[in-house]
Amino acid sequence: MKHLLLIEDNNEIRENTAEILELAGYKVRTAENGKVGVEMALEQKPDLIICDIMMPVLDGYGVLHLLNRNPDLTGIPFIFLTAKAERGDFRKGMEMGADDYITKPFSDIELLNAVESRIRKTELFAKNYNSDVDGMQQMLKDFRGDTALKELAADRHINHYKKKQIIYSEGNHPNRLYFIQKGKVKTFKTNDAGKELTVGLFNEGDFFGYTALLEETVYKETAEAIEDCDIAIVPKEEFESLLLSNKEVTHKFIKLLAKNISEKENQLLGLAYNSLRKRVADALLTLEAKYHKENQDKFSMHISREDLANIAGTATESLIRTLSDFKSEKLIEISEGNIIITNQKKLAAMLN
Repeated sequence: MKHLLLIEDNNEIRENTAEILELAGYKVRTAENGKVGVEMALEQKPDLIICDIMMPVLDGYGVLHLLNRNPDLTGIPFIFLTAKAERGDFRKGMEMGADDYITKPFSDIELLNAVESRIRKTELFAKNYNSDVDGMQQMLKDFRGDTALKELAADRHINHYKKKQIIYSEGNHPNRLYFIQKGKVKTFKTNDAGKELTVGLFNEGDFFGYTALLEETVYKETAEAIEDCDIAIVPKEEFESLLLSNKEVTHKFIKLLAKNISEKENQLLGLAYNSLRKRVADALLTLEAKYHKENQDKFSMHISREDLANIAGTATESLIRTLSDFKSEKLIEISEGNIIITNQKKLAAMLN
């Protein structure tokens, strides 16, 4: 049950509004002025606050100001009740952080719709979505309804890429968003000496190539198929239209796609300071975290030693020697080119 706080100095309006909300299944506490309302919010944090503007002791603007100054109360959905409909009042309230307005007199439906809409949006923003197509699709469904899924999936052109085929190159201008229907993809950077460092791994159900689209810059890495792939193409214009059509979707989408930033920072830190054994162990664990299937007892993957060396940030010869050591220590097995992790715990606990 959601807990609401109603702050209103008019006894009749306060009692009638509380009754409507309680009949709709909300638990409602009431306050006769802004000062009492703030004190009650401090005692028990509500899920939403409905507050009159013109009140004695402390008006609605003062209430919102005090709430915004308190870290424990910041972000509570806030709806103003007002008999004044001048544009200046709306602008002032919104600039201070109010989420909505209800102008007196209001109907039961207007009140309940405003409350339900605001609570629903708050729940969506608090929801954590996976960084894959399922997370993307669920987010679109939550914010825009089932039609968004159909729009996203309809009439997609599918490109087929062979193993080792380049999908896009560093320095090129982006014109599409990529979605992997089948296969695995890596992104990598190359230095002046031609040495590669893998900076991203993508699996079935992942979007990639979005950073350059969001930044409106050229690609800062090259994308290559690790194995044969089927990749759906989303035109740049449609991607931008999606972002512009709904600010809530934009906010959540960017947050969703930015989750890998901290992972890349940790990767760079490890490359700079970790030992060779630690880097190789971390590379194996990264592959397991990305590509492990639920029905696998032990993680196994066929990957070229060159590709694995590029993930670990080392020379291929050094990687091969380290893999041989790991095999002798019974941390992994190697069979027909497949690397099988047999002791995940020891790999994870590898010391520098």
